[in-house]
Amino acid sequence: MNDNFDFKNLAINQIMDEETEFIPLLSADDEEQMNSEKTPEELPILPLRNTVLFPGVVIPITVGRDKSIKLIKEAYQGNKTLGVVSQKNDSVEDPKEIDLNTIGTVAYILKMLRMPDGNTTVIIQGKKRFKINEITQNEPYLKAKIEAFDQNEKPSGKNFNALVSSIKDLASQIIEQSPNIPSEATFAIKNIESPTFLINFIASNMKGSVSDKQALLEIPELNERANKLLAHLSKELQLLELKNDIQSKVRHDLDRQQREYFLNQQIKQIQEELGGDPVQQEIEDFRKKAEKVKWTKEAKTRFDKELEKLARLNPQAAEYSVQHNYIETLVELPWLNYSKDNFDLKRAQKILDRDHFGLEKVKERIIEHLAVLKLKGDMKSPIICLYGPPGVGKTSLGKSIAEAIGRKYIRMSLGGLRDEAEIRGHRKTYIGAMPGRIIQNLKKAGTSNPVFVLDEIDKLSNSHQGDPSSAMLEVLDPEQNATFYDNFIELDYDLSKVLFIATANSLSSIQPALRDRMEIIEMTGYTVEEKIQIAKTHLLPKLLANHGLSKKHLQLSPAIIEKIIIEYTRESGVRLLEKTLAKIVRNTAKQIAMDENVKENKVSTSQLQQILGPGHSKDKYQGNDVAGVVTGLAWTSVGGDILFIETSLSKGKGKLTLTGNLGEVMKESAVIALAYLKSHAEILNLDTEIFDKWDIHIHVPEGATPKDGPSAGITMLTAIASAFTQRKVKSKMAMTGEITLRGRVLPVGGIKEKILAAKRADIKEIILSEDNKKDVDEINKKYLEGLTFHYVKNMIQVVEIALLKQKVKSKIQIV
Repeated sequence: MNDNFDFKNLAINQIMDEETEFIPLLSADDEEQMNSEKTPEELPILPLRNTVLFPGVVIPITVGRDKSIKLIKEAYQGNKTLGVVSQKNDSVEDPKEIDLNTIGTVAYILKMLRMPDGNTTVIIQGKKRFKINEITQNEPYLKAKIEAFDQNEKPSGKNFNALVSSIKDLASQIIEQSPNIPSEATFAIKNIESPTFLINFIASNMKGSVSDKQALLEIPELNERANKLLAHLSKELQLLELKNDIQSKVRHDLDRQQREYFLNQQIKQIQEELGGDPVQQEIEDFRKKAEKVKWTKEAKTRFDKELEKLARLNPQAAEYSVQHNYIETLVELPWLNYSKDNFDLKRAQKILDRDHFGLEKVKERIIEHLAVLKLKGDMKSPIICLYGPPGVGKTSLGKSIAEAIGRKYIRMSLGGLRDEAEIRGHRKTYIGAMPGRIIQNLKKAGTSNPVFVLDEIDKLSNSHQGDPSSAMLEVLDPEQNATFYDNFIELDYDLSKVLFIATANSLSSIQPALRDRMEIIEMTGYTVEEKIQIAKTHLLPKLLANHGLSKKHLQLSPAIIEKIIIEYTRESGVRLLEKTLAKIVRNTAKQIAMDENVKENKVSTSQLQQILGPGHSKDKYQGNDVAGVVTGLAWTSVGGDILFIETSLSKGKGKLTLTGNLGEVMKESAVIALAYLKSHAEILNLDTEIFDKWDIHIHVPEGATPKDGPSAGITMLTAIASAFTQRKVKSKMAMTGEITLRGRVLPVGGIKEKILAAKRADIKEIILSEDNKKDVDEINKKYLEGLTFHYVKNMIQVVEIALLKQKVKSKIQIV
């Protein structure tokens, strides 16, 4: 309802003075008499700022403007009748005709009072509505000619009665819902008999703007005015209910908080009586733990400051748990706590050799680092990246290194990591914030110098949450990681003593800046010989122990293991080999468990086929009976292999055809080989015109397997030369090398794998570029036994070594 005039003031406003009796609500007789009164032709006009007067309604108004005071005094001394009209804009101090609404109410002054503050208050009662036709006077106050603005006739009937009843009900509900309106107002509304006065009375006191009330006053028909009023009351009731509902919820929350506060105070009092406050006890525990921590100066200062802050916080505050979590992390970190390195280099070498066969470069680098540490006492740890195919022991090597030097071991998988916060942590203000995984793992290790394996660093990804590989730049930079900043800790942490070992399958997916910070050590695939040793000394004993067997139950000879490696596994590492051996061990375990009569604990070739099925035959040297067929050497992701370059000639116009799923580089090698042969045909005593009479078809078998690279260059040239000269290729010879148009032979990679593949294929002689001699010198001499190497500089030497003077038996006449 209207704050300026409401039901609780009604009785007071209708008391004139001590001698005046209480004025009752408008009766039916009063209404009839009021309606019968004649409307004056001219009246003084009193503008109202913030209210609207309805017929029959009594309201108090405070008069402050000079014109209005003069008007009231003259009217009060006269017939006490005046016209009341609301202003369109209440900020206008001296309203003119244009500033007033045209519809107003004839008013009768009941009483004029002089208030203690000097203002004049008059109590007026509305009589009848009128319409201003013309303003006849502006000074000393407004006067206007008017005409009556009355409704035609009173509505009646069931619908109108129901409408009036609804208005009464809504008004009663609003009074009940409003805390500022006394309940006595309900009786006043129920005692009003006249529908017209009821509607005017409620409209005058409803909570609404002056424009809303003026709009109701200007509606001539009572029925329409009643409908409009009902809509206003419905809206007001809905808003009031919503407001009360919100206040009720807020009050409920406050009551619950107060209740919890009092209960917590009681609990606190009880705990103190029983012997100590648990919050203070917890803070004391933090202090005791802090005494045992080896702090940095900055960390100790921060810890003391944050602990004091925690002691001042209310345990019920949301910030308390955040602060508690932060202090707990600080006190559990191993700031200056370092494990002591074991500088027994022979012991370290023994442990590395025990767990991993081969990998000499990696072992050598670790022993070198230990040697420098032993002499110098302190140095920044290297950032090593072990790069190689899957299954060669990169990850497990980290564990062996940790044992060898006596440090704690941590492994952190980076595969699929795409949130920078996983490395640097979240800011501690966030709910559920925690340090990054670097700091978390150091806390778990309990020392600041563990062996930290960053597994699969090449598989870091990025997203809208940041780029973790960029965050790793600081972690893996020896010049920066002494002051590594974690967002949660908000302090510099020294990572320079941590021995980071990253592992990767591919360097291409590691961003250049990150790759530049690491010391790359390539771990090539194992040779067959190395795999045999790994199977005998590592895999088989481990599998037997895991399956509840011992050496007496199963023995595999080196020949059987080699057969398994060559025919049943094609890989650089030993994972598939381990799975294959596990199948054999399980088969033996099944036989023993089923009480089968196992006569022999050694597995034969026939038994191997029964357990594993038929194997894949390995490539073997195929002889030199056909011209144009030369054996080449290739490197694959699972080790070395041999391949055959086949060249066929047919009558034509010199067209070159290449088949066998060859890549662009390999095709270019064939074109270069043919171009060189054409330009140096005299070396082979060939007529240059024969190249225009014969079509050349070069094919590399196993067409389903993609092949590429420049290393088959000399093999292709030798094959074309053999085809055109029909000379035999030297028996049991293979070759690899890149060629140029000038005939130079360039070095290629994967020499170790290629040589071992040649040896497995029963090759006896190998042609290589002279620049590849250093690669051969690095290979263990026992793997080179029975092999002869020819180091060449140009293609002429290759042809002279590879091609015999002898022609093939079924030769073609090349003319």
